[in-house]
Amino acid sequence: MRDPQPYTRRDFLATTALGLAGCATAGRREDDREWRLYVGTYTAGTTSRGIHRLAVDRATGAMRLDGGVAAEVANPSYLALAPDGRALYAASELTEFAGAASGAVAGFARDAATGALAPRGARASRGGAPCYVSVDRTGRYLLVANYVGGSVAVLPLAADGSVGEATSVVQHTGRGPHAQRQTAPHAHCIVLDPANRFALTADLGIDRILVYGFDAATGTLRPAAQPPLALRPGAGPRHLAFAPDGRTLYVVNELDSTLVALDYDPATGALRERQALSTRPAGATGDNFPADLHVHPGGRTVYASNRGDDTLAVFAVAGDGRLSLAQTVPTGGRWPRNFALDPAGRLLLAANQRSDSVVAFRIEEATGHLTPTGASVTVPAPVCLQFADGR
Repeated sequence: MRDPQPYTRRDFLATTALGLAGCATAGRREDDREWRLYVGTYTAGTTSRGIHRLAVDRATGAMRLDGGVAAEVANPSYLALAPDGRALYAASELTEFAGAASGAVAGFARDAATGALAPRGARASRGGAPCYVSVDRTGRYLLVANYVGGSVAVLPLAADGSVGEATSVVQHTGRGPHAQRQTAPHAHCIVLDPANRFALTADLGIDRILVYGFDAATGTLRPAAQPPLALRPGAGPRHLAFAPDGRTLYVVNELDSTLVALDYDPATGALRERQALSTRPAGATGDNFPADLHVHPGGRTVYASNRGDDTLAVFAVAGDGRLSLAQTVPTGGRWPRNFALDPAGRLLLAANQRSDSVVAFRIEEATGHLTPTGASVTVPAPVCLQFADGR
């Protein structure tokens, strides 16, 4: 059993020179009734050796190990699939790589029929402790957020799954009011808008969402006309997610336990705050650190995970776009760092980092509410889950 006390990335990095994180990405198995799921884990201080592979029953959520460890890699922090599903990329949340103060990103060729992964090498992420990766719509570039480095970078991708040297690196500056967590910038997420025109970054250390123009021809980032959006001081923005219509951006804040809805202008990248509300029910006490954020494919429900409360928060989206906290559900474990909705929007899987478990929930079609299916599986230190349809 792990220490039940709150355990942050800062704590983890202080205990090892390999400060790392993990994630999971899944693909659909067309020849049976199962989804294939790749699970990234923390490897430092655990029994894990890298990326694990699971099979998930699409009807019941029942899970089983599918070949065990799919790839050995140091603390795969976050995973992303190429648009065609033929490559998988992992952030290896290191603070030193190849003799430099940097983390790494690793590439793998992927056999869509078997799920097998073949290593294609690793490159420096150009900043310490990368914790998030995403692939642009063309499949030609990987975007990475470096938490300790406080930077974001773009790296080119080859058809065989290998990663090239960075084509663009942007260093953030500044700090926030939190004495322990905001002494420097900490880029925590980078996503592209649906049009592949703008890259948006949540920086926990400076309470900003930064917007960059993205050039898909050259793999470069440039400052957008939209200035950084300042959130409430001490909020600590962590993850971003777009609504299906591409005109609402949600951000979950780790340090003040809030979810914020933002109006997004796809023509300019401009952001405007619409609403902010707590991820916790009224009267909740004790330390809490929201982690992950996902929007239901139908757009009528938003989900966030609470580490500390160890719950999933379910938000209903009204016709006018206003949010309301509709449900909070225990995750069946401790420290739910990440979770994922299946591509059909029928199941939600929660990764409980400190209890070494992935737990399944059924999503009610009419309301988006969650009900435990009773299915769970043991995986050492799972930290991120993400489904991908048709791969």
